[in-house]
Amino acid sequence: MTSTQPLRTEFERQLLRVQRDLLRMGALVENSCVLARDALCDRNLDAVHRLETQDKQVDRFYRQIEVDCIHLFTLQVLADEDLRRVGAFIQMVRDLERIGDYAKDLGEISVKLFPYPVPPLMGQVQVMLDRCRSMVAMSLLALSDLDAESGLKIKEKDDLVDADYDHLYTCLAHQSNLAGSVEPTVLLVLAIRYMERIADHATNIGKRVAYIVTGERS
Repeated sequence: MTSTQPLRTEFERQLLRVQRDLLRMGALVENSCVLARDALCDRNLDAVHRLETQDKQVDRFYRQIEVDCIHLFTLQVLADEDLRRVGAFIQMVRDLERIGDYAKDLGEISVKLFPYPVPPLMGQVQVMLDRCRSMVAMSLLALSDLDAESGLKIKEKDDLVDADYDHLYTCLAHQSNLAGSVEPTVLLVLAIRYMERIADHATNIGKRVAYIVTGERS
């Protein structure tokens, strides 16, 4: 056994732990998207409180995983593919943390919308949010399997979310029969923007998975 083999074994063990923790954090973030849907589309205010609690758990994972990744960089046994993976994990944990933040933001919007009647476009907003949650789930599956092809396919869904955003924004910005407070319209514009960003971060995770596997940036 060479002197580097014990270090190599320890590195691989720690790397697997980081990947596992990323997936555990991702499961929380995906559930945050479900809670955001319950809050925004089903007017479930209990989901808002659960979002706030869960966001603290997500933030704890975020801090721990960043520290663990920085520690991995200090080990003197890293090959090029190791550097790719650790670097990608640091970026992924930031993507996941931002998705969790946007889900929490959607919960806060739902509280402000609650006193108003259900907006006519809420059904289409729900479709967009469901698509975003599906993208987060796809990104986590790609990470679990380290499947480059699946990771890159997420971009196809992102194109659909972008189309949802453009359509809903146009509908909201060009309402001709708007009566009463403009607050619900402003809040929905914010909501669809947050959803569009969730989709972007899920797409980023998929691209980072592909980079880990292939070494090529897309």
